[in-house]
Amino acid sequence: MTKVEAVVLRERVETVIDAVEEQTGHVGVTVVEAVGHGRERGITHEYRGRVFESRFLPKALLAFVVADELAPVVAATIADAARSGNDNGDGLVWTTKVEHVTHNRTGLPLERAEEAA
Repeated sequence: MTKVEAVVLRERVETVIDAVEEQTGHVGVTVVEAVGHGRERGITHEYRGRVFESRFLPKALLAFVVADELAPVVAATIADAARSGNDNGDGLVWTTKVEHVTHNRTGLPLERAEEAA
């Protein structure tokens, strides 16, 4: 099994999840709200004549646990769907091998739990 994680703009979360489901049929995802910055180092706002700097930008962390053969397709689909057209700040996607993935409801390894469903 492989864990595919991505940091994306909050407004792209639904687009990314829908794209992964449409492309691969995989529907399981965990979404965590996050803040951070990359090279853009935050943004500057002006409100009532005062300038405010937001060092951290609102993002979302998505995590998918998929079969090894699906991981490259899921990662590519996420990267494509998360692209906003901005110069920067679209986030990252990466994969990590995982072991001993157990489905909580059945107690079966995830591979066998998916076969039984």
